[in-house]
Amino acid sequence: MNPKFLAAQKALDYVSDWTILGLGTGSTTEIFIKLLAERINYFKNLIFTSTSSRTTNFATSLGLTITPFDEIENIDLTIDGADEVDKNLNGIKGGGGALLFEKIIAKNSQKCIWIVDYTKLVDKLGAFPLPVEIVPFAYSSLMRKFELMKLNPKLRLKDEKPFVTDSNNFIIDCKIGIIENPLELELKLKLITGVVEVGLFNNIADKVIVGYQDKIDVIERN
Repeated sequence: MNPKFLAAQKALDYVSDWTILGLGTGSTTEIFIKLLAERINYFKNLIFTSTSSRTTNFATSLGLTITPFDEIENIDLTIDGADEVDKNLNGIKGGGGALLFEKIIAKNSQKCIWIVDYTKLVDKLGAFPLPVEIVPFAYSSLMRKFELMKLNPKLRLKDEKPFVTDSNNFIIDCKIGIIENPLELELKLKLITGVVEVGLFNNIADKVIVGYQDKIDVIERN
């Protein structure tokens, strides 16, 4: 079986009626959204909000109605993916370019569940390049600063032009290597003027559903 499919399928067990549900961004989350849309008649009065235009367009194409985040008071549960997850359930997110809105939704959710395949599990974060969302005006100065910090920065491109996020920002991907203290690094980067958000998601996931070829693990935060 597809590990992503198994993780996404398991996440349905945590969706209940009368829930305000945040929908994350990425390939595994899209499998979950498709499965959810196929079973939507089993639920009553689900309200959905989204972390990206990509997710909104995909969910809408399947018949789901997305409520803008600014019309939502409290999100009961958010289902999202992750690019890396360590043994403490901290993660790197933002490979799909939606880290700012993903973190806003997550921080306003009662519970967050990540769905990943087993290849995303690591002892320590850092093999996946760390996305840092920045104000375009500060791009050149931040590239120089990140180079001095030995973060190995690279501007994310799309069609040979800077990739632009839903909030009209740029993303610098930093190939750092092993991150010994993700909480400290997140704070250090966010204090730099011009940095909008960092793809380190620390102390956010309550559960991580991990799909393997033939099984599922559900890891809960201690």
